[in-house]
Amino acid sequence: MALRKRGKWRYGDSQADIRAEIVRYSKENGYLAEHFADAVCACGGKVFGLLVDDSAGVALRVCVACDAEVHPIADSANFMDEAEEEDTACPCGEEGFEITVGVALYDDSEDVRWLYVGCRCIACGLTAVYGDWKNEFNGYRELLARV
Repeated sequence: MALRKRGKWRYGDSQADIRAEIVRYSKENGYLAEHFADAVCACGGKVFGLLVDDSAGVALRVCVACDAEVHPIADSANFMDEAEEEDTACPCGEEGFEITVGVALYDDSEDVRWLYVGCRCIACGLTAVYGDWKNEFNGYRELLARV
């Protein structure tokens, strides 16, 4: 369970490696992610297709196991009317990911400042942040419960 850099990408062995990549990325971004939630479908599935619109602050997941309806991640449902989501694919061509969301908070607060959507490709293990944006949600626990 450790990220390995090959070329310009990082690769992980498990979903836990997504957290390490979000932390690395968020340090560079200036808003350190400290709280996380892994995406799990109601059917128990942990592999998803992902649609993202960074500018609207929207990420949606679709379970590969049960092909359930599109599930908005975090507070994405509030901004879907403005969004133009795009399918996400790994550079290897795979579209199935494990997904973890991380959040950075305002100092001395439980309110969210920045949100990160991290993924690990189930085919090749590429682990990266596929979306991040400013997020003004009050109460990170409730937000992460919506992953």
